[in-house]
Amino acid sequence: MKTSLARKPVQYEQLQDPLEKWRKRNLYYYKDLEKLCQFWVQTDSRVLEVGSGTGYLLNAVRPKEGLGIDNNPIAVKVASEKFLDLDFEVADIEEFQEGSNFDYVLMANTISYLNNIQKSLQNIRELCQPSSRLILTFHNPAWELILRFATLIRQRISLPPLNWLSFEDVENLLTLEGFEVVRHGKRLLLPKRIPLISWLVNRFLAPLPVLNQLCLTEYIIARPQPTVAQASVCKASCSIIVPARNEAGNIEQCVSRMPRMGKHTEIIFVEGHSSDNTWDEIQRVQEKYKKQWDIKICQQTGRGKGDAVRLGFEMASGDVLIILDSDLTVRPEDLPYFFESVASGRCEMANGCRLIYPVNSESMPWLNRMANRFFAWLLSYLLNTKIKDSLCGTKAMSRENYLKLAANRSYFGDFDPFGDFDLLLGAAKMGLKIQDIPVRYVPRTYGQSNIQHFKEGLILLKMCLYAAKRIKFT
Repeated sequence: MKTSLARKPVQYEQLQDPLEKWRKRNLYYYKDLEKLCQFWVQTDSRVLEVGSGTGYLLNAVRPKEGLGIDNNPIAVKVASEKFLDLDFEVADIEEFQEGSNFDYVLMANTISYLNNIQKSLQNIRELCQPSSRLILTFHNPAWELILRFATLIRQRISLPPLNWLSFEDVENLLTLEGFEVVRHGKRLLLPKRIPLISWLVNRFLAPLPVLNQLCLTEYIIARPQPTVAQASVCKASCSIIVPARNEAGNIEQCVSRMPRMGKHTEIIFVEGHSSDNTWDEIQRVQEKYKKQWDIKICQQTGRGKGDAVRLGFEMASGDVLIILDSDLTVRPEDLPYFFESVASGRCEMANGCRLIYPVNSESMPWLNRMANRFFAWLLSYLLNTKIKDSLCGTKAMSRENYLKLAANRSYFGDFDPFGDFDLLLGAAKMGLKIQDIPVRYVPRTYGQSNIQHFKEGLILLKMCLYAAKRIKFT
């Protein structure tokens, strides 16, 4: 459906009117591409679109700085006249060079037209920084005959021979040229607008398992593969956020058992309306260990673990932020695995997983384990990424990424009283690399759980339905 970056020379002077004609004829399809990219691209970013055509997609993501390149001079001329606040150049990505980096690179179906995909990806890799994202769409190969027929009946522009690539083909090419796939999905089961029917099919049927495999548009979110350097781990600092409610007997162990990580480790206790002497114990421990540890303390004005986590993150100064539940069912001794994974860049959101090592029934009863597996499966489906344990309280991410997540929290709103889904959904929306970190889950040695399983299970289910509406069934 794209006219740019074709394999054969094209008489561009004949294309100006057809460019708009074919867009209007397939406007429903193009609008869906714009909606997809708007979801993934944070506004006010630096964006490069490769194969920008007449510029509608680049304009739709509202970049702070936007550059579109295309080897069709007529398309570039139309785009430059239409979108005056964006830049467009006649250029071929195989030869393109730019002195600066971009936050996002968009390739909407462009890979199907490239003569040398690997050379193009090599050049794109040079335009990326470690946090950059490549957003790439292509047509599901299962649609090849249908699209050929659409061309035959003049519902689709006549095109030169295309590259028909499967997801495995594209993933392999990305890997060869230094990229790592962090998300992959399909959308748009019915690409033509039929009033009401198209909306029902694409909103509610297309995201469903099995039917989703038949969708037209495949998309990939990729990032530059991180270069793991031990020096970067040593130079990073760490903040451990410890929400605490009715956990007086565990407070000192949170410090005495804490390993030191990176160049500096700070511990932040956030006390939340305890009925025992937790706050007094936090103050005592801070005084006792003030010469050995950098300990910050505060009390919540709001309620819930999610509020405590957000308050602790606001106080944190470390490069890597880690949550440790003060019940110590996850051992402080396991936190270096979270720190090193994030500080090295191997992952961008480290999610604790309690379901790798054996778990006894005292720590996690069978019914709780089944509920955890259910919510993990449901969230994995909603986020298009594998998560084995979505309810483990121990999570880690860089402070830089958390600040971006917090700045874009309005998309989901303040809907999560626990904090886990807020971070997981926000990380998924940003296209961050999420990975499970195995932890050993041990019985608590003091106090009782603050969790009300049935009530909070209903809240979790409600949050999943909300996430489905905002992420999957959009």
